[in-house]
Amino acid sequence: MVMFIILGIPLLLAAGAFFIKRERLFGMINCFGYFLVLCASIFIFKEAVSTGNIKALANFIYLDILSAVFILVISVVAFAAALYSIAYISKDIKENIISRRKAGFYYLLFNLFCFSMFCVPAVNNLGMLWVAIEMTTLISAFLVGFYNSKESVEAAWKYIIICSVGIAFALLGTILFSYAFSISGLSKSLNWSDMMPVAHVLDKNILKIAFIFVLVGYGTKAGLAPMHTWLPDAHSQAIAPISALLSGVLLKTAVYAILRFGIILIKSGEMAYFTHLMILFGVISLAISSGFILIQKDLKRLLAYSSIEHIGIIAIGFGLGSPLAIGGAILHIFNHAVTKSLMFFGAGNIVSAYKKHNMNSIRGVIKALPFTGILMLLGMFALTGFPPFSIFISEIMIITAAFAKGSYIIAFLMLFFLSVIFGAFIFYFGKMFFGNLPKGMEKSGEPLSGKFAFLFLFILICGLGAVMVFKYKDLLWIAQRLLQG
Repeated sequence: MVMFIILGIPLLLAAGAFFIKRERLFGMINCFGYFLVLCASIFIFKEAVSTGNIKALANFIYLDILSAVFILVISVVAFAAALYSIAYISKDIKENIISRRKAGFYYLLFNLFCFSMFCVPAVNNLGMLWVAIEMTTLISAFLVGFYNSKESVEAAWKYIIICSVGIAFALLGTILFSYAFSISGLSKSLNWSDMMPVAHVLDKNILKIAFIFVLVGYGTKAGLAPMHTWLPDAHSQAIAPISALLSGVLLKTAVYAILRFGIILIKSGEMAYFTHLMILFGVISLAISSGFILIQKDLKRLLAYSSIEHIGIIAIGFGLGSPLAIGGAILHIFNHAVTKSLMFFGAGNIVSAYKKHNMNSIRGVIKALPFTGILMLLGMFALTGFPPFSIFISEIMIITAAFAKGSYIIAFLMLFFLSVIFGAFIFYFGKMFFGNLPKGMEKSGEPLSGKFAFLFLFILICGLGAVMVFKYKDLLWIAQRLLQG
């Protein structure tokens, strides 16, 4: 019943976007709907953690701890994005950037996009998982090109083409997993719940080849380097609340898909194969993102490359394979989602006020947008792993796990690249946030709903940093359950 709330409310809201023409009223209804979704996802998460129960509905819906974690992450960011959208869309209408009709189109796409993302961790069938992820691409492409500018339309096409090529690789990997299942004398089911109990008897060579296709395919959607080339354009051109959803949770749905296939591979006895590939792509992502961050001029592209960095950290965490590292990676998925959402909301406010993306032309943000400036400056420290914020805790868990496992090179590479990125962010944000305002620029008012969205995310950023110091044993228990499938 709870899962029907999570999947049903976005569909009802998508239908409601046709009938309620007052965009501000519908924005509030939309926000309330996602508050209910958030409450339902918290209930599912608490039940999964406390009882460890697995729920399967008609062999189509499959919920376990891994599903519950990702549903919770999606619902948190979706609620924050719905809250932030109220004032953001109203302001775009007031400034004649979009029409009221297009605002209704935005809410239709917003809800279909969220629905498709909720489907990813909910479905049992790995073929339907592929369909759900492809659906997220097709729907979000319209949101990337929402403003119909030359740059946004180009970014949307690039996004569709590159991700569709990647998803084709993922489909081939899915077919090979199904083939390994069928030639073992078992059925041709693509249900994860059917594959898991017999993973140890499946042909390991076929599984290894299949996983490479899955990792490259879904890794393209996740933003793992060197398959990341669509990401900076799409994230920088999308409307601000959608940039938060793209970076905060869309990338994570692809990580979820990789993990589902990876757990089957691990159960077949190929743990080392899985870990080596994840660490390899994780380190490459860290290295490439740090290089591009150093030479960035565009604010939203800077945040987009930061997403590649954090996806790399998550991949390294899962690649190290110990309960401490996996616990850190799970926590990092949540931490990055809430922190990056806050940063993209802030970037949206800055771009809206200054009418520029170029960081060299943006000065005195704290004077122009005091609330946004202070929260975003604190968010910058959180994003770069500064204590006592939550990302610091998850990064320390992963680095500590690397040292404990004897992977000293991995640990030192992480520390080096994180230090480079921290220095770059301090340089860029120091120039943007301080100094005198540009000529003709005045202090701007900030909407209440936008402030609530910032505070909601910031409380989570600070709260988890403190809570996880005392609750890390529960997180390690979750990690251990994931290792056991």
